[in-house]
Amino acid sequence: MTVKLTDEQWQKILPVLKTCPQVRLGAGRDVRRFLEAVLWVTRSGAQWRLLPPKYGNWNAVYKRFARGSEVKVFEKLFEHFSADRDMEYLMLDSTIVRAHACAAGAQKKRARKV
Repeated sequence: MTVKLTDEQWQKILPVLKTCPQVRLGAGRDVRRFLEAVLWVTRSGAQWRLLPPKYGNWNAVYKRFARGSEVKVFEKLFEHFSADRDMEYLMLDSTIVRAHACAAGAQKKRARKV
C-alpha cells in the first residue's frame, strides 16, 4: 500500500503547518514524505519498524512523530481539517486505527515445555 498526498491536499496542509513554530519545514518534500509515512503507518495498522524504506528510517520517522504529537501538531491539523469534506479521508483518528493483534488480547506463542 502506497500513501501519496495529492498536490491539492499538500497545498491545504502546508499553510497549517506554517502556523506551527515547532515544525521545521526546511525542504517541503521532506515534510510531505514524513506525513505520508505517518499516514502509511496509521492506515496500515503496521508497527513503525515495518515502515517501507522509501519513507525514511522508521526510528527517525517515529521520533519526529512523537515530537510532533507532544506539541499537538497533529491535533491542530485534525481540528483544522475535520470539517473539510475534501480532506475527510486524509485525517485519521483513533476510532479507525487498528490495534496490533497482541494489543487486542491475542494469545502469545510460547515454546512448549518438554
